[in-house]
Amino acid sequence: MSSKPELSFWQIWNMCFGFLGIQFGFALQNANVSRIFQTLGAEVEQVPGLWIAAPLTGLLVQPVIGYFSDRTWTRLGRRRPYFLWGAVFSTLALFAMPNSPQLWIAAGMLWILDASLNVSMEPFRAFVGDQLPSRQRPTGYAMQGFFIGVGSVVASLLPWLLAKWGVANTAAPGEVPDTVRWAFYAGGAVLLLAVLWTVVTTREYPPEVLASFDDAEPEGAGDRAAAAVPGAAGGVPWLLVGVVGLVLVWRQGWDRMLYVLAALPLAYGLLRLLAPRAAAGSILPSLTTDLHAMPATMRQLAVVQFFSWFGLFCMWIYTTPAVTALHFGATDTGSAAYNEGANWVGVLFAAYNGFAALAAIAIPWLVRALGLRGSHLACLWLGGAGLASMALVRDPQWLLLSMVGVGFAWASILSLPYAMLSDSLPAAKMGVYMGIFNFFIVIPQLVAVSVLGVLLSHVLGGEPVRVLVLGGACFAVAGLCALRVRLPGRGTGRA
Repeated sequence: MSSKPELSFWQIWNMCFGFLGIQFGFALQNANVSRIFQTLGAEVEQVPGLWIAAPLTGLLVQPVIGYFSDRTWTRLGRRRPYFLWGAVFSTLALFAMPNSPQLWIAAGMLWILDASLNVSMEPFRAFVGDQLPSRQRPTGYAMQGFFIGVGSVVASLLPWLLAKWGVANTAAPGEVPDTVRWAFYAGGAVLLLAVLWTVVTTREYPPEVLASFDDAEPEGAGDRAAAAVPGAAGGVPWLLVGVVGLVLVWRQGWDRMLYVLAALPLAYGLLRLLAPRAAAGSILPSLTTDLHAMPATMRQLAVVQFFSWFGLFCMWIYTTPAVTALHFGATDTGSAAYNEGANWVGVLFAAYNGFAALAAIAIPWLVRALGLRGSHLACLWLGGAGLASMALVRDPQWLLLSMVGVGFAWASILSLPYAMLSDSLPAAKMGVYMGIFNFFIVIPQLVAVSVLGVLLSHVLGGEPVRVLVLGGACFAVAGLCALRVRLPGRGTGRA
């Protein structure tokens, strides 16, 4: 079997360039959706529930897209058709969302936007594993991180910059300001053009060529490929836990968002019950088998991902209400102070993404010095310190310093777990396993939208900044869990 050829810097640049546009869409969503929801009348305690569209669509879309992209071959290739169509629908959703006349329409547009972004994003993760040999994958994922940082800087800054250029930053009650509208229009155009660049400038290995490379079947892949569909009996305990949880939430009158938390084991139990009864070779038993037989490295990384993404969701949901209330003294969404604070959150998000772009350049060198796990630990601890410090800082300008640590954590989260994972995945199932890996991004987000509103009201005294401190603590725990990950062929040594 032959070794997969190394690609040049510009070939890696072109294959990752589409991530610039995809992250443009995600950054506009992350920095402005809470603002849009509050502008359209949502209370701060309602915001996590309205965000539920984002993790749910990722949970459903990414493994399905991964499954089908593994089995696709067209004139455009294997992954690129998904890049393209996802970008088209994402652009349309970005054009429509800031014009939503009512809260429920904005929530629906978030479903469409996030689903479309996930259709484009999931194959990009597998694309790096397809195209690059093992030794270049940290560089490839770091390049994606670089473009994510650059795209997010510009996208997050757009409302603030437009306000500086004279575009109206306030509007009538219940209307989204023009700064946000025009930022979304520009973001849609950038997203589509960036993805088109990758589609036009890259090529893909046909399936038979990809299977001929010496990294196509890592150690243990044959055992996983031969695994049987797990038995239905294993789903019964999960089903019972889910049912009991739903009944408890109903009988005790707990917050309705806890229904989401109870539904997670229920959904897995149903999956285990239905998979053996589905037609052999169809998507349901295939996904269930792959999930049950996932590599040990993926199981260990799942814990790291849980705490990392729970912390990120704390930040994305509550930075706007925390900064506007604590640092700008405003809770009225129609006031000039609130909108000034909300724009400053866009600057802060741009800053952490800018620092992430710089960190992405440094990560390959950091990996050579500390190894994959040591580097991830260091970056996550910097991020935890950055988030926690936001509760201590009073001058909003100094929050830029907090974003340095957050930027290093973000760059590492976007690259190093995928570099650790990709070496353990068979080439023929790179897409589906990258999609399944997204479960461990989505599940913590679903847990976050289920419990953060309850924690804010009943544990954290109604102060959003305390949620940011909780997010920082989650980053610290994730870093410690990274040290437990065993890397394929590398034992437990530094790698």
